[in-house]
Amino acid sequence: MKKIMFDDRFGLTKAVLEGKKTMTRRNASIQPPYKKSEIAFPVFAGDGEGSPLWLAYCWVNKDNPDEHTKWIKPRYNKEGEIIAIAQSYKDLGYDPDSLERDHKDLGIKGFMKDSAGWNNKMFVSAASCKHHIRLTNVKIQRLQDISDEDCLKEGIYKLCSANGNGGIAYSFLGASSNKHIGLYPSPREAFAVLIDKISGKGIWDRNPWVWVYEFELAK
Repeated sequence: MKKIMFDDRFGLTKAVLEGKKTMTRRNASIQPPYKKSEIAFPVFAGDGEGSPLWLAYCWVNKDNPDEHTKWIKPRYNKEGEIIAIAQSYKDLGYDPDSLERDHKDLGIKGFMKDSAGWNNKMFVSAASCKHHIRLTNVKIQRLQDISDEDCLKEGIYKLCSANGNGGIAYSFLGASSNKHIGLYPSPREAFAVLIDKISGKGIWDRNPWVWVYEFELAK
């Protein structure tokens, strides 16, 4: 089983667990490499999800159609796939004085509270994670092609009477303060600020191709 990480600086793991975030965007591993690049998808004989190139794409040089990149596939590529939500041992509620953990975990010596995964979810294996999501849809698109509706699925909050006079604004959560950060007139403007904070300043303006994963909590 694979695992997926959400940015806790903005309460996104919490939002996923509460069902408030049901979509995530992740940079495609290879961006358009040619001066004139065109995206291309494989033509199947009908294998569907059984094909090894299901959901794959490549970049083709429009000036030389015989030149193209290798096939590029998403990390999570099956509708219905179950994926573990990464959390630290501490956040998962493990006993700090226990010696028990999954054998696949790193830093396996000593008590749980002394392990690498006690405060860092990077060192907790998928097998030790207690919560999971189920993929419901996968697609590729440009980052700025996100809709207002999808911004809300990404964890943007709609705030009524946010400015004290009955107006509507949009924001996102800061985990340390558990308060909303900023007030923005549209979901897209709030998401643009959030994604710059998560993935690096300027990523919204660069408008890369991203994998869009839609999911639900797996019961």
